[in-house]
Amino acid sequence: MATYITKQQKAVLACIASHREQCVTAAELVEELRSSGEQVGLATVYRQLEKLERQGHVHKVLTEEGAYYQYCAREESGDCFLLKCERCGRIVHVDCARLAPLYQHLEQEHHFAINPRRTMLYGLCAGCREAER
Repeated sequence: MATYITKQQKAVLACIASHREQCVTAAELVEELRSSGEQVGLATVYRQLEKLERQGHVHKVLTEEGAYYQYCAREESGDCFLLKCERCGRIVHVDCARLAPLYQHLEQEHHFAINPRRTMLYGLCAGCREAER
């Protein structure tokens, strides 16, 4: 079943997709959309981001500084997750089925179903690890 995407959703999705490797705030998206001529308010962008998150087009990342959003190229709700560097704060979207056995184990043995789309693993990115050496 195809999902209907409004003009505003398309604009928000295109804007966030242009930041594929970055997390952005709704306010940053509003600023960028307005500078490109879109008449859009902050509440509208939040609403569209919520819809896009439910559709699997974006990840919502909650931090101490507030909510950030990152584009997700994977269209179905699958085994994608986020990695966050504890030193530089960079967040990387990963599409990998290797965690599926762990998710299955947790569900079968511990009766806990993981939501891969809301999973974030913390550690050090390659750049920060290299800087440590």
